[in-house]
Amino acid sequence: MLEQLLIFTRGGLILWTCKELGNALRGSPIDTLIRSCLLEERSGAASYNYDVPGAAYTLKWTFHNELGLVFVAVYQRILHLLYVDELLAMVKHEFSEIYDPKKTVYNDFDAIFQQLRKEAEARAEDIKKSKQVGKPVNGNLGKKQGQVQKGGTDGGNKKKGDGESGNDGDKVKGNAKENGHFNGSIENGVVNCKEDGNSAAGAFDVNKLQKLRAKGGKKVDTVVNKGSKAEPTKKTKKNRVWDDSPSKPKLDFTNSVSENGNENENVAGVAAEQGESMMDKEEIVSSDSETEEDEEPGKDSKVEAKKKGWFSSMFQSIAGKANLERADLEPALKALKDRLMTKNVAEEIAEKLCESVTASLEGKKLGSFTRISSTVQEAMEEALVRILTPRRSIDILRDVHAAKEQGKPYVVVFVGVNGVGKSTNLAKVAYWLLQHKINVMMAACDTFRSGAVEQLRTHARRLQIPIFEKGYEKDPAIVAKEAIQEANRNGSDVVLVDTAGRMQDNEPLMRALSKLIYVNSPDLVLFVGEALVGNDAVDQLSKFNQKLGDLSPSPNPRLIDGILLTKFDTIDDKVGAALSMVYISGAPVMFVGCGQSYTDLKKLNVKSIVKTLLK
Repeated sequence: MLEQLLIFTRGGLILWTCKELGNALRGSPIDTLIRSCLLEERSGAASYNYDVPGAAYTLKWTFHNELGLVFVAVYQRILHLLYVDELLAMVKHEFSEIYDPKKTVYNDFDAIFQQLRKEAEARAEDIKKSKQVGKPVNGNLGKKQGQVQKGGTDGGNKKKGDGESGNDGDKVKGNAKENGHFNGSIENGVVNCKEDGNSAAGAFDVNKLQKLRAKGGKKVDTVVNKGSKAEPTKKTKKNRVWDDSPSKPKLDFTNSVSENGNENENVAGVAAEQGESMMDKEEIVSSDSETEEDEEPGKDSKVEAKKKGWFSSMFQSIAGKANLERADLEPALKALKDRLMTKNVAEEIAEKLCESVTASLEGKKLGSFTRISSTVQEAMEEALVRILTPRRSIDILRDVHAAKEQGKPYVVVFVGVNGVGKSTNLAKVAYWLLQHKINVMMAACDTFRSGAVEQLRTHARRLQIPIFEKGYEKDPAIVAKEAIQEANRNGSDVVLVDTAGRMQDNEPLMRALSKLIYVNSPDLVLFVGEALVGNDAVDQLSKFNQKLGDLSPSPNPRLIDGILLTKFDTIDDKVGAALSMVYISGAPVMFVGCGQSYTDLKKLNVKSIVKTLLK
């Protein structure tokens, strides 16, 4: 049964709701749909699932882009309602005919909706009955096929009781796999073969096939045995003995800093050597790419002119197209999808973005002197800016001062896969915070990788900041908890927690990370990811979030709050990983690592990224 049907404008004004349904929805499915799907450019999806204690809803929607209307239907997920899509299309058509922008109340639409709903339900019932009538016919066909298969293979299955499996379907499947070629498909043990022209030549004999294979195997074995006799014995290589040489001194290029040195003096020394952090510098975006962007629509228009002719394309550009259809948008969107993928955007994300842009443009009237390609480009640019712009404040300095007023340290946990640069970028964040006169403490909670504690100790010595460590093979959750307690005692404002690198499929390490976050409740969970990854960015972030949610004992588990992108200086214009990560997780990019020195940390420039993606 339908729970609710709602019609509202893109501005959020509710025009009509079904009073007959009037069921009180648990939670706020409509608000969640708008916030996490429609505003996040996920409107190209077919449906949206909303879970709340005691209920599970499925939401479906459609747009009237010319009028700026949204139609949403809500129903219980357990009920597979077949008529919802058709009902939404009918409601959209009927409501658009009586819609008036100056009118806000549509009580007369109730009777129309009841009639549309009855028609849609009746059609769904007819479809269901026709399917039920068709089932016995399919069953008889299946039986006949099974008899034919059995008859075809009986010749080779006479000795069925001699240790062979009793399932004919499994045997055929095994033979088909061993032969390497199979003309058909296997579903639920039934072989659906594609018939060839020479299929009437007779069934193959399995016994003959097995004998031939056995003979072939014996021949191969004998050849191998003969060859093994002729092979000479291999001489093992002796280890090379080097001349005794004096042991070389350790190569340690780190600056020796006195342990009793003043912190401010050391920071000033490092700052004089390294300079000011790039986090506090504003990046200027040049407009060089505008000419290139103007050239692209020109190319598309040439292709269109060849297809349609000069006069028709000229007339269309002057008069404007009545309504944009999916077929009109496909060529421009395909070119845009290919361009996004060349910029290292994951294929799945590029496809969803194009679907979302199609949903927002379909049915819209094309203005005079405007090309379809430029319209699609503008819609995609708006969508990318909306996705990459953070939905909440990412001002860490403000949050640090707020935590300081409450008398507790601000805790940041760095998580991510192996080798992405968590420890190095943790030191960069520490250096930036020190420049803003904030007391920082490091916590060495990577008790798994050899050399991890020593690496963090070196950064702490260079920056002259305290580090809390307990060595290796300790529980990282307990180490982090003790580090926070120590920060409370010595008056540190921020605790930066370094964790071990782990692959998203490593369940023991993911369980340990989930425990660390649950026990210590950090203020910020930063996912450190490489800007070099393409499709793997989707897998990494989605599985990290999934594991953190599944393995946490809390009913409301903490997920990833922000992203730190590393190695951004090595990718040239392949900036698509930023878009893939933000789209899949909904978390903003808070820092961008762009080098190996402490100053090479900056903010993400959304306009620059969008321009690079569409260039």
